[in-house]
Amino acid sequence: MLTQENTLIESDLEVTQKIQTSFASIKAELSKVIIGLDSEIEQIFITLLCGGHCILEGAPGLAKTKLISSIACLLDLSFKRVQFTPDLMPGDLTGSEVLQQDMETGERFFRFQEGPLFGNFVLADEVNRTPPKTQSALLEAMEERQVTIGQVTHPLPKPFFVLATQNPIEQEGTYPLPEAQLDRFMLKILLNYPSAEDESKIVEKASSEGRVTLEPVIEGEELEAMQRVIRKVPISKTCVDYAAAVVRRSRPNSAEMPPELVDKIGFGAGPRASIFLASSAKARAVLHGRQHVTTEDIAAMAYPILRHRIALTFNAESEGLSPDEIISHML
Repeated sequence: MLTQENTLIESDLEVTQKIQTSFASIKAELSKVIIGLDSEIEQIFITLLCGGHCILEGAPGLAKTKLISSIACLLDLSFKRVQFTPDLMPGDLTGSEVLQQDMETGERFFRFQEGPLFGNFVLADEVNRTPPKTQSALLEAMEERQVTIGQVTHPLPKPFFVLATQNPIEQEGTYPLPEAQLDRFMLKILLNYPSAEDESKIVEKASSEGRVTLEPVIEGEELEAMQRVIRKVPISKTCVDYAAAVVRRSRPNSAEMPPELVDKIGFGAGPRASIFLASSAKARAVLHGRQHVTTEDIAAMAYPILRHRIALTFNAESEGLSPDEIISHML
């Protein structure tokens, strides 16, 4: 039994083929500058197909910024990068009213000067280094897709994506995002150290090649068409129930939580996680050459969807458990 939206007509199937070929082209282009990170690239592309936002976390020097800026080069969209610092103000992101003067009449007037949020693809670099007031301005724009200055609301361009990075090692002078704000990000993607083989390739490539030019692969209208088709991908009632059950297992007050996790999770994920889990599973299914969702897709996406939505208790931390290990128990 399939849920209601869900039949892909012939033109939709052509778009799914386009998604797969575009993803292959993106990986081929990125291989010119990025070694490895195949699963991370897939997860970022899934975020784009679902119209969401994601946050990348990893130690310094793991190519977080390079990866995002390279992907931006492959999309024929406007790209803005913001380096978050402790003195960054909300107006530095959203823009502000600027006083100007008409040179002919001498009349003065205010004109709205757009900030860097007015781009299709926004890189929020080291988002945990700016104060909560500025973080809130970013997260409001992510949720509402608009900013309000004074009494005037300015819609953000479509499509609109925020990809943020943060460094988990240095906590001095940082402002960690509260759990409620982290929930605005569809995926949390972890970047780990490369394998010995990949690191050797990285050193060889970086020390022997000059600047590489990347060619755009996808235009804005194409990406929006892909997003519309992803929403129509069939998902069975069984898979919907499975996605919801996985998320419910993260909640301490749920009867479905495994007994061994009762004292390990402080609080779990809400219905937004269930929605994101189902929609990201649709995108993953298409990338893997299927026109329907399986429980394998849901299990694979549970990690980036849930790892920033589960708060571990002291007992879990004292045992050295990570959110991913908790999710493995849930699955």
